[in-house]
Amino acid sequence: MELKRVVVTGLGTVNPIGCSVEEFWQNAIDGKSGAGPITLYDTEQIIAKVRFACEVKNFDISKYMDIKDARKLDRFGQLAMAAAVQAVQDSGLDFVKEDPYRCGVVMGYGMGGIDSFQEGIETICNQKSKGQEIKASPFFIPKIIGSIASGLISIRFGLKGPNYSTSSACASSTHALIDAVNLIRMGKADVFLSGGAEAAVTYGGICGFGVMHALSTRNDSPETACRPMSASRDGFVLGEGGSVLVLEELEHALARGARIYAEVAGWGATADAYHMTAPEPEGLGAARVMSDALDDAGMKPQDIDYINMHGTSTPLGDIAECKAIVKVF
Repeated sequence: MELKRVVVTGLGTVNPIGCSVEEFWQNAIDGKSGAGPITLYDTEQIIAKVRFACEVKNFDISKYMDIKDARKLDRFGQLAMAAAVQAVQDSGLDFVKEDPYRCGVVMGYGMGGIDSFQEGIETICNQKSKGQEIKASPFFIPKIIGSIASGLISIRFGLKGPNYSTSSACASSTHALIDAVNLIRMGKADVFLSGGAEAAVTYGGICGFGVMHALSTRNDSPETACRPMSASRDGFVLGEGGSVLVLEELEHALARGARIYAEVAGWGATADAYHMTAPEPEGLGAARVMSDALDDAGMKPQDIDYINMHGTSTPLGDIAECKAIVKVF
């Protein structure tokens, strides 16, 4: 079958260097770091080597939804909603004029409502230890499940097409985009909101990644702690945020006079099938996935002007990624 073409017509983001696309882009150009001492919780309460992270600053959820409703969401859900609202506004879409069954949402997440999970379990355990009747908040489950972000975004805009979440660690949001692109390509939908959100700057998130020796421990210089490809790299800096793209079938976008940022030309997906946390040393899976994406797009390595690296700043990850890039390019 002849596949439809897919374009990007809307952008939204809330992240550690900007609560809007404009603010984020300017700070990225200026080389501003989003890392700093943790403020979301008291780091003195735990014995940890890592006391800094990339937090979203000056985030005001009331700009995007009613505060009463926001309290029913984990922070990751709030970040997702804010990014989605921005993206829809940027796209100029009026969903009242669209067929709701041809508009969907696919969002990626790695850990979901980890802070709400921790809080809920603490409450239950405290009640149990005191011999009290065990009660949980009626919002405990809705706050922690990863699919709540896509679900609430669909409710917000009345989108009745495909709606679900993808979870595959660092690739979660990319897989969400791939799924959305494929559904539009096959003619199953005209519009998708797709991206991801995470809010793992919590006791569990920092301690969990820290004990794996995945995080940088440069507490004396958070702003320069993450240094991918450097000989002195010692891990990444945990962050949080949300980003959403409006993906649209090309002819649908042209018909409404939409501003088109880019076309999604191709994709690839592989697995190393190697180790629980370490990459395959020679970067074979990463090389194959880039080659597959080029083939899908009908392009050659020499057609590529820019590569957005994963750049984890980990001793093993950076080497494997560099080897993969050399193999392909």
